[in-house]
Amino acid sequence: MTDVLRRSIVWDNHACMPLRPDDHDFLPQLERHRAGGATVVVLNVSCDCDAILRPFEMLAAFRSWLACRPDAYLIGSSVADILQAKREGKLAVFFDMEGGIPVQDDPEAVARLYALGVRWMLLAYNVGNRLGGGCQEEDTGLTAQGRRVLDVMKRVGMVLCCTHTGARTVREAMAYMEQPVIFSHSNPRALHDHPRNIPDELIRACAATGGVININGIGLFLGGNDNSTDTYVRHVRYVADLVGAEHVGIGLDYVFDRRELDDFVTGNPQIFPPALGYAAGIRMIEPDRIPAIAEALLAGGWSDAELEGFLGGNNLRVARAVWK
Repeated sequence: MTDVLRRSIVWDNHACMPLRPDDHDFLPQLERHRAGGATVVVLNVSCDCDAILRPFEMLAAFRSWLACRPDAYLIGSSVADILQAKREGKLAVFFDMEGGIPVQDDPEAVARLYALGVRWMLLAYNVGNRLGGGCQEEDTGLTAQGRRVLDVMKRVGMVLCCTHTGARTVREAMAYMEQPVIFSHSNPRALHDHPRNIPDELIRACAATGGVININGIGLFLGGNDNSTDTYVRHVRYVADLVGAEHVGIGLDYVFDRRELDDFVTGNPQIFPPALGYAAGIRMIEPDRIPAIAEALLAGGWSDAELEGFLGGNNLRVARAVWK
């Protein structure tokens, strides 16, 4: 582990535990993030397949498990918690929402989710809903109800994530928010042409808000189901060369339950159409590979400051600007 990694805030902006409230079997694998030097991990609590109760059930389950292990984990709510976790060698855990269906009928639910540690949310997961369009279909843009949800997000300090969302909805939401936004787990389409990857135009637009594009570790989006460190680093460097290293970060999208991933992908063809390459056996970058990624970037000529930003400093900047 490099000296830069040891002193840096290391932030993985998206990871997926099983969305089963009574199943805690995989949570001990958060140690893989600690082994990779992570200070922060953001766990998914819902996607657009879920009703309003599911994210609250998952938050209760995750928070209860973490609260019983205070020597290793800190349930995060602030930037100060992240700095404390770094000092104490703990992993600060926050939460995210992949899609707005659970809140589309009750925008004020966003405030309740924020109070429980949800720090970013995206509006639509691959396909559209009452808030906006998804990235894998014709996008009719941000809706009036979508703007109501964004109003609550702005008021409470929740970051807008643009991953999985249609390009028109993203552009309109960025303009409406007037603050830094993120892509929590997205890759450049210029390196691999897939609807889940984002064009240079949106990379530049995100950077113009002061935001961060966090690079996904899923082989399907890296290209050719290739989950090699070299390919991941190539995606990182592409974004850094395009808009600056201060606008790129980590969002591995690692799914801890391999069977759940395969079942979810194959069981929901309307969200994961096989024609777009979705299938069982998708490879992923593991969180304990973060040190190897850091070493490769240093070996490729990155400065210590650039690496510190990528590892977590860039996402910390967004948190300081948006969270309340």
